[in-house]
Amino acid sequence: MKTIDRRQQVMDSAEKSFALFGYKATTMEQVARLANVGKGTIYTFFENKEELFGEILHSIITDMKRITEQTVQDDKPFLENVHQSMDALLEYREEHELLIKLFQEVNEFGTPQAKEGLQKVETAILEYLERQVQRAMELEQIREDDPRLVSFVLLKLYVTLTSDWNKAHPSLHKDQIKDFVGLFLKSGLSPT
Repeated sequence: MKTIDRRQQVMDSAEKSFALFGYKATTMEQVARLANVGKGTIYTFFENKEELFGEILHSIITDMKRITEQTVQDDKPFLENVHQSMDALLEYREEHELLIKLFQEVNEFGTPQAKEGLQKVETAILEYLERQVQRAMELEQIREDDPRLVSFVLLKLYVTLTSDWNKAHPSLHKDQIKDFVGLFLKSGLSPT
């Protein structure tokens, strides 16, 4: 019981340190200080900073999967499920301090580990989307196409409309995004 608490304490403190300082500037000494444990205690649970970071990313991805599982309802149409789950995932991404810091670190410094971490998160989202797209194709809610490519375009479209668009234009409301993505799906992927 005590071991699990200490391990979680180290992970929580490491996540806080990564969120505050980024991957590059976080040290095991900082994590130990924040966790109020000796540096050696960290090494009883994690071999190095990379392993600790990987475990935190795994935890984030698990949270994101849980969010999508709670959001998607089998009796709802594909488009509605996509909007609800993408809204939930993008909201989570925008509110999660560590992910925000990783985006900043990649943009400012191009830190390879931060880039790789964000890639893992994106891959998890794409895998989820691909399953949903494949299911919609099987149910003939959208036409047959390459589910991986459709998922990639769908994710990039959502990210562009929810984040990138806002850098040079007034923010779009969720309903505007939903309508535009719906238009893309209906005209580009409607069943024939």
